[in-house]
Amino acid sequence: MLTAQQLVECYRRMRRIRRFEESAQELYLAGKIPGACHCSIGQEAAIVGACMALRDDDYITGTHRSHGHPIGKGAKLNALMAELMGRVTGICKGRGGSMHLADGGVGILGESAIVGGGIPLAAGAALSAVVRGTHQVSLAFFGDGASNQGTFHETLNMAAVWKLPVIFFCENNGYAITTSVANSHGQPDIAKRASGYGIPGIIVDGQDVSAVYAATDTAVQRARAMEGPTLIEAKTYRFDEHQVGLNIIGEPYRSAAEIEGYRAHRDPCELIRPAMRCAGVGAEELLEIEREVEADVASAILFAETSPFPSQNDVYQNMYVNPINYPPSPGVLA
Repeated sequence: MLTAQQLVECYRRMRRIRRFEESAQELYLAGKIPGACHCSIGQEAAIVGACMALRDDDYITGTHRSHGHPIGKGAKLNALMAELMGRVTGICKGRGGSMHLADGGVGILGESAIVGGGIPLAAGAALSAVVRGTHQVSLAFFGDGASNQGTFHETLNMAAVWKLPVIFFCENNGYAITTSVANSHGQPDIAKRASGYGIPGIIVDGQDVSAVYAATDTAVQRARAMEGPTLIEAKTYRFDEHQVGLNIIGEPYRSAAEIEGYRAHRDPCELIRPAMRCAGVGAEELLEIEREVEADVASAILFAETSPFPSQNDVYQNMYVNPINYPPSPGVLA
């Protein structure tokens, strides 16, 4: 169960994701963020609830919807916003952009536009932790669409056989771009696929941060005890389009009533408030958190806008760890 202090931190991180991404949308539409921009607005509780159950040195991998995961894990906003704007002060020196954030300081191995690409990487990190004896766990965030990728099944099977300390966390927002789960999954409850690999599969309300935390905490404890992986399916919902500025041509794939219903009744930033009141957190403290978040995001935007772009002279830097020392060709003296 989350303490009052933990609930406050959950709310802070959820509000940071929400305000950061609202600002990112505005900046993207103003032409200040290049490439593509995918937001997690509506999915904050799933992200934060999962990350709150992890240690600072635990690993996560993510998706193209990549801003929420670093913020949920505790990353600073300045370098994240600078990365979105392609500035040299970005967390990846402006080379990754919105879909490819990584932050080793908070255990983020990388986010990727490759659907399901982070799933095997998380298993590899878990194997590394076992070999090194560090008692770290790894958590892979992925969407419902990724659960139909071959790498999902291959990795779950290997992780189950080797009892790796990894949590497979599906943010099931109901749609893979515009294709609904009902039209793409023979079994709409993704967590039930866990039984095929002999591991626990848990379905949780992804809009309830406390429920997500409880489910993930149980999976983390199991992983640290070397009892193997867990598949968690958080039923959540993205309030906005798959991508900022995406115009769907033809018949709408979801109704305005559906979207507004979630906004009005299933907003995770609102659903957490009763639990906070019960824990003794007052309205003024909530307002103070919101003012703090507003100031942090504004500061991050200013930092990013006043940071330089990378130099063309540095285009080949950071592409290789070390030069490859090839052996001399036959007949050539070393």
